[in-house]
Amino acid sequence: MSLKFDPEFLEVLSTLPPNGPPPALHDIAARRRDFDAKFGALSTMLPDCLDVDQREFWVNTADGNKIKIIGFTKKGSATTKTSALLHFHAGGLILGSVDTFSKIVAMQVSATGVPVYSVDYRLAPEHPGLTPVDDSYASLLWLRSQADSLNIDLNRIGVIGESAGGGLAAGVALMARDNKLSPPLAKQILIYPLLDDRTLTPNLAIEPMAIWSTEDNITAWTALLGHKAGTADVPIYCAPARAPDLSGLPSTYIEVGQLDIFRDEDMRYAQRIAQANVSIEFHLYPGLPHAFEGIAPQIGASKRAVENRFRAISSF
Repeated sequence: MSLKFDPEFLEVLSTLPPNGPPPALHDIAARRRDFDAKFGALSTMLPDCLDVDQREFWVNTADGNKIKIIGFTKKGSATTKTSALLHFHAGGLILGSVDTFSKIVAMQVSATGVPVYSVDYRLAPEHPGLTPVDDSYASLLWLRSQADSLNIDLNRIGVIGESAGGGLAAGVALMARDNKLSPPLAKQILIYPLLDDRTLTPNLAIEPMAIWSTEDNITAWTALLGHKAGTADVPIYCAPARAPDLSGLPSTYIEVGQLDIFRDEDMRYAQRIAQANVSIEFHLYPGLPHAFEGIAPQIGASKRAVENRFRAISSF
């Protein structure tokens, strides 16, 4: 049987205005305009979480710059030390900001009570190569250094991200392992993560239904890696799927939709983590594309996915 959309998802999709022609390959400016317009409209539809405090921090990067982190904490949280998540937003490493996703993060914190510190890492192509993941790792070191003042249990820090942010979370987890960070990370939660720069050829069964297309993917990886994308000369922290050894990683949660072009790379990564005898929970959602829960949050599959994420967030 050929692949097709989940019926509930298709019903929602049919009510949305049709997309215009896609941006040309490597046209980042057009993708940024389209992304900002869509997420700006989405943000106006999301509620303000009045039970969540937001606080801005500035963190020194490895190359002497500063990046912003927004801390989200639920009002009236317990005074004892708690778990915390370091968050990296979606956007293909070329789009978005911590502010773009602030309402979504606040909704998660409101629902789970787990504090989140969301990183405004620098984007490609202006800041290519290792810069985004280096910014992300510097943010982890900062969060650990502030654990006492932020009432965080050092043994209960995890990383979380969606799409490109999931790839950054995976890269940070590899860095933390390789640098023998102690205590180690407690959890990595990877939501349809972008992991492999070698996903450059369309899967013809998926591509017509893809929300993030192969041309988008080529544009993103080329912005980050230039002519090295798809070659052997790519750091594992940029493309975690290239890591030869996945042992010693924290307990892992991965999910992806069946109609997502990241499906195969995410499934392989999950399998390799399991083969490395690391605790892992993996979900493949039939008939759903990239970012499905943002497009159709009220359908059954989206609700189940969010429930699974929240359970993972509360598990450590």
